[in-house]
Parts: sequence; structure tokens; C-alpha cells
Amino acid sequence: MAEQDLSKINIRLHIYDTEIMVRVLREDEALYRKGAELINELLNAYFSNFKGNKSDKEITYFAMIDLALRHERQLTRNDTKPYNDILSKLTSEIESVFDKK
Repeated sequence: MAEQDLSKINIRLHIYDTEIMVRVLREDEALYRKGAELINELLNAYFSNFKGNKSDKEITYFAMIDLALRHERQLTRNDTKPYNDILSKLTSEIESVFDKK
């Protein structure tokens, strides 16, 4: 139990106009801080465009939708083609060596 306590730390994140205390794994601290920066960038962009025209709640939802869309795009992104091309080329070279014998 003591080891688990040492692997987690308390950090304070500033999200738009709110300070949030979270307990995170020590190795994930940088990821949480980068995530908070992205959230702030999105909220600032949406609030600067829609403040006065939409409610704060709606603007927050716009930022959440934007973030969710980025996440879903990342999940469906397929960057394996370069690796498959290299593997195909290496396989061909290996096969050609064996065919010569």
C-alpha cells in the first residue's frame, strides 16, 4: 500500500477559470499538464468566438466535442502503411536471396 501512495502525487491544474486538484500517477503528471493546456487552448478559442452569443455551458460542450473528435480521429488513424511497405520490401529481398540458392 505504501508503494502505491509513493507512485501518486497531488497536482493542481488550472482549467479555464477553475483550479482542480487531482491525484495522478507520478509518471503521468506531464500528460495531465499537457492535457490541461489543450483544454485551456480549446476553451479560450471557443469562449473568444462565442462569449455573449452562447451560454458558458454550451461553449464548454463545444470544446468537449472538439476534444472528443480529435480523440476519435486519433483512434482511427492508421499509420501502418510505411511499416507494411518496409516489411514487404524486406520480405521480397529475403525471398529473392532464398530463390537464388
